[in-house]
Amino acid sequence: MSLHLWWLYVTAVFLISATPGPNMLHVMTQSIQHGPRKAMATMAGLMSAVLLCLAASALGLGALLKTSPRLFDVLRYAGVAYLVWLGIKAWRAPVGDAAVAAPARSHHALFATGLLTGLSNPKLIIFAAALFPQFIDTDRPFGIQLAILVLTFVVIESFWYSVYALGGLRLARWLAPANRQRLFNRATGVMFIGFGGALLGARA
Repeated sequence: MSLHLWWLYVTAVFLISATPGPNMLHVMTQSIQHGPRKAMATMAGLMSAVLLCLAASALGLGALLKTSPRLFDVLRYAGVAYLVWLGIKAWRAPVGDAAVAAPARSHHALFATGLLTGLSNPKLIIFAAALFPQFIDTDRPFGIQLAILVLTFVVIESFWYSVYALGGLRLARWLAPANRQRLFNRATGVMFIGFGGALLGARA
């Protein structure tokens, strides 16, 4: 992989990661609800999803999805259902005293939710299936290129997780009144359902 191609990859990943999507929205909401420290378990789940998708793409799943629309549809509909469920859950989330009284979630639960959210992320699925393989030069050693591309993605994605988590920490202060919490929950719910709609319109 040439330096020029790597810089194109860095630019693409930076812009894709920066754009608000299910992963970043999930990091922000978990930071608001549980604090940045516990949200790190969510980030670990999301990052695991990133690594799984990129590894699957490198091993040929991306090409398989392109040639098997039915398999892609199965994954797509499962992702849509999960994102819509997250949207409904966010819309109905408790506010005020009810939110304070809600039981704390374990790190394992936060990790699992992050993993499932990442695996249903339309941006990640499309990037891994269609765009990621374009940056691998078949004339150069595969393993070294894969390591560089994955490490680059992890560094950039982690940076944006931190930005959104800190943003959630600041936003949490503004969301102290119950009416603002309710408005935020419903806006978040609509966005998750919107991401589900975006995934429904994706094509292999």
